[in-house]
Amino acid sequence: MVYQIKIQGKLDKSWSEWLGSARVTCDFDENGLMITTLTVELADQPALFGILDRIRDMNLLPITVERIDVEK
Repeated sequence: MVYQIKIQGKLDKSWSEWLGSARVTCDFDENGLMITTLTVELADQPALFGILDRIRDMNLLPITVERIDVEK
């Protein structure tokens, strides 16, 4: 399963490996706030909760968590 997790603020790409080899991209939302999008393939729901725990431990604010379909 592939998930996109959006968090408020800018997260450096060097955190990718610590967050499950996530692809890290940064952009601004419609209000001009920096948003980081993590796109990560995870085996199951416990792996997702592990990533969310790490985000919490870093004092980051998650905005959305969305499961996305990826064509294989």
